[in-house]
Amino acid sequence: MRRCVDVADHNGQVQVPVRIDLACDPSTLFGAVDDLVAYPSWLDLVTSAEPSGPGAWRVVLAARVGPFRRSKTLRMVRTAHTPPGDDVPGRVRFERAEQDGRQHASWVLDCTVQALGEGSRLSMELRYDGGLFGPVLEPVLAEQISRGRAKLEARYGTP
Repeated sequence: MRRCVDVADHNGQVQVPVRIDLACDPSTLFGAVDDLVAYPSWLDLVTSAEPSGPGAWRVVLAARVGPFRRSKTLRMVRTAHTPPGDDVPGRVRFERAEQDGRQHASWVLDCTVQALGEGSRLSMELRYDGGLFGPVLEPVLAEQISRGRAKLEARYGTP
């Protein structure tokens, strides 16, 4: 199984690409990533996600940074949604879209699910361009992703 977690900070932007191969069909895996309500069951970074209108969610992100627990509430909207089909990968994209008229740091989560032999491959990229967390965000995200990967592997198995 090929694993990929690489956290990079480029000019204040943090990008976290992840790739994981799992032993389930693409439709099953897509069901775990196409609705943010499912994320708290496998990604500890997302402590809650509740629908907030059609294609929108109120999401609470939380993580321990040293002795402190930090949390952030975001309004995320689904900006792309293509379920997987015969020889067609599935794709879902979520972007921060607050409605308070202020400028906010962007958060973008882009997921692709494709068939892979007897299983499927999940490719995700999380991007954050705010300066609030700075370099402390990198190890926190890497740890959260690692835990999420383990939960997905336990749930769906590995090819």
